[in-house]
Amino acid sequence: MGRERRTPPAESPRTRLSDGSLARVAPSEFTSGWELLVDETPQSHVDLDDPTHLHFEYVARMGAVIDTFRPAGDAITAVHLGAGALTIPRYVAVTRPGSRQQVVELEGGLWDLVRENLPLPRGAQIRVRIGDARAVVERMPAGILGQVDLVVSDVFSGARTPAHVTSVEFYTSLAKLLTSSGVVLVNIADGPGLAFTRRQVATLRQVLPHVAVLAEAQVLKGRRFGNLVLAASREPLPDEWLPRLLAAGPHPAKIASGAEVATLSRDAGPVSDADAVPSPAPNSSLFER
Repeated sequence: MGRERRTPPAESPRTRLSDGSLARVAPSEFTSGWELLVDETPQSHVDLDDPTHLHFEYVARMGAVIDTFRPAGDAITAVHLGAGALTIPRYVAVTRPGSRQQVVELEGGLWDLVRENLPLPRGAQIRVRIGDARAVVERMPAGILGQVDLVVSDVFSGARTPAHVTSVEFYTSLAKLLTSSGVVLVNIADGPGLAFTRRQVATLRQVLPHVAVLAEAQVLKGRRFGNLVLAASREPLPDEWLPRLLAAGPHPAKIASGAEVATLSRDAGPVSDADAVPSPAPNSSLFER
């Protein structure tokens, strides 16, 4: 599929968001491509010349699931909550041509910044809707219910996941979108002890009983702060997934499934709207350059 290319602007494009934070697009300091930063917290990485280049580890883990859960190259229907720079929608558009995708982003100014400076691959069937992720999902037309192969929930306010997208009620609304074998991917961040993760796993398992957790080994062992990807479905995740996902990395990788996931969430209660809280804030030094 053809791809748009664009000469990087001389100065870092930026915009002020509705909450007062500053979003900007800047060349990556560590690899090819660009990063979207909000108040200097990295939100997304995009390589316009190669949309299959997934630089952030948690995004690469999501990409590995997307590569595995349907036959290679098959088009899918996907809903993405939290746009960032649309790294995963770009990846799906290139690796699964013909896929139909909807993206929900709260900040219209952020989407304008990305659209103007990081154009989408030519021919990508990606529709962007502006609004709160949960509110938009709950208003989706009846015709899409039960038709979605993949839902990606990557909603952050700064470096934290907002409370209202962590509850049983929220995940129930996502589950209504899915086909019988559809998959929800959730990106969360947590620190030592994994208290937030344990409750999120318990919450997802109440709605979609088959859950796997992918992360860097030390993060999943609860020894340091980092991102974890939760994959959930109504149907058992195929046995052949796990070795393929583990081999795909990034390394060192660890995947929890089955009994290990049950143990992880054993003493944690599911989250309801009444007691939902945001994900923990990372130490400010985590994003120092």
